[in-house]
Amino acid sequence: MRVPLAFALICSLAGPALAAEDAKSDPKHVPGTSVDMPFLIAPIVQDGKLLGYAYVSSTVTASSRTAAVAIREKTPFLQDAFIRDVNAATISTAADPMKVDQPALVARLLADAKRIAGSANVVTLNITQIQVASARPKQS
Repeated sequence: MRVPLAFALICSLAGPALAAEDAKSDPKHVPGTSVDMPFLIAPIVQDGKLLGYAYVSSTVTASSRTAAVAIREKTPFLQDAFIRDVNAATISTAADPMKVDQPALVARLLADAKRIAGSANVVTLNITQIQVASARPKQS
């Protein structure tokens, strides 16, 4: 009876210490601070012609768990700003219109997130997945 009680006590004391150690090892990510954004569908346009769509999945990293809650509350406004942004200017590279300029897109969306949710609340924005689909698939 004493061994399980002692084990439970040690585990309960070690848990917060291990979580603090994880936070020290990766300062950008504290558990509970990632906010997954809804998929973003961005048009790929060249010379006024629709070539396809990019389906973008992203995650916003908050400065704290409290900031993550504030960001989650602003998700509809963030999504609206993201949609307006990708429809206002191209997301493609200059060399290949079917390839997304990921660093430029991250910078644009991060600026939108900081403007909407507050620059103190938003630390980073990461694109987790991009899928590009042609508007008119070739028939075989």
